[in-house]
Amino acid sequence: MTSIIAADVAAVPAAAVDLIREARCVLAICHENPDADTLGSSIAVALLVEALGGQATIACSDPPPPIYDFLPLVDRVRTDPEPDRRYDLVVLSDTATVDRIGAIGERNATLLGGLPRVVLDHHVSNDQVGPSDWVDPHAAATCELTALLATALDVPLDLGDGALATALMAGIVMDTATFAHPNATPRTLRVASALVQAGAPLSEISRRLYRTKPEAQLRLFGRVLDRLETTAAGRVVWSTLRDEDLEATGAIPAHSEGIIDLLTQAEEAEVAILFKAAGDRTRLSVRTKPDGVDATVLTGAFGGGGHARAAGATVDLPLDDAVPAVLATAARLAADVRR
Repeated sequence: MTSIIAADVAAVPAAAVDLIREARCVLAICHENPDADTLGSSIAVALLVEALGGQATIACSDPPPPIYDFLPLVDRVRTDPEPDRRYDLVVLSDTATVDRIGAIGERNATLLGGLPRVVLDHHVSNDQVGPSDWVDPHAAATCELTALLATALDVPLDLGDGALATALMAGIVMDTATFAHPNATPRTLRVASALVQAGAPLSEISRRLYRTKPEAQLRLFGRVLDRLETTAAGRVVWSTLRDEDLEATGAIPAHSEGIIDLLTQAEEAEVAILFKAAGDRTRLSVRTKPDGVDATVLTGAFGGGGHARAAGATVDLPLDDAVPAVLATAARLAADVRR
C-alpha cells in the first residue's frame, strides 16, 4: 500500500470493495457529455476489475470528446453494454443522479435495474446513496476516491505502466483546474503525489487539458466572450453559446469546455453563467466565488446540482426564455453576498 495515502484508505466503504473484488463482469458507466473525471474513474474501474481477473465494459451515452484521446482505454468506450456479456455489477462514476447517465440508462433500464450497484461520486447534490455507494462531497474529484478504492483493493497505482495513474490524474487535474480551485485538499494532494510517484505524467496531462486547443475552439471562445454581459451591478457575468457559433467556427459542442472558467475570471462578479442552447432546452454552467453564492442553490432552482462553487442544470426552456429567468435568480442570490 502506498504509504502517503495509507491512512486515507480507511474511508473506502467495505461494501464497495467487496462487490468490486467479487464481480466477474462489470459495466462501468460514465455520465452523459463525459469529462475527464467520469472517464478517468470509469477507465480506472475497468482496469481494477481486469487486474482482479474479471471482465469490464466502459460505456457512455456520448462518445468521448477528442481532447481525451490521450487517456488509456478511451477507445474502448461504448455507447451501450456488450450484448454477449452477462454483467453482475454496474459501477456509476461521477454521477450526481442516476438520470445523468443519459440515454444509455433509458435504453438499458431493465438491465441496470436488476444489477447490484456501486456509485462513486463527489457531488454534494447526490442524495441517492445505497449501502455500497461512496459519495464524498469533500473529494475534489471522483478520481480521488477511485484512487483510494484501488489501494483498498490492493491494486498498485502503477498498474499498466502508469495507465491507471494517468486515468486517475486526468480527472483530478480537470476538476481542480490543475490544483487552482479551492476544492484541492491535503488529501487531494496526497493522492496526486501518489499518482505522480506511480507514473502519472502530471505536466503533460495539464498541458493537454488546459494549454492545448484547436483553432476552432479558440475562435469559439472569441465569439462567446465577445457577447459577454453583466447584470446586478456587475455581480453576475454571463454569455451564451448558440448553434450558429459552432457552425461559424467549425467547432464541436465539446469545444465549449473551458469557456465558463474564463467568465469566472471577471473581477467583480460573484456568479458566472454560460447558457448553452440545447434544442428547446438550455444547459447552464455556473461558477461562483468562495464564501459567496452556493452554485447548487442557483442550479437547484432549475432542477440541477453539483458543487457549491461549480454546478450545472438543464432548463426546460429555450435559451432566450431561460436567460432572464435564471439571471433573475442569480441576481437575487448575488445581492445577498457581503464582502
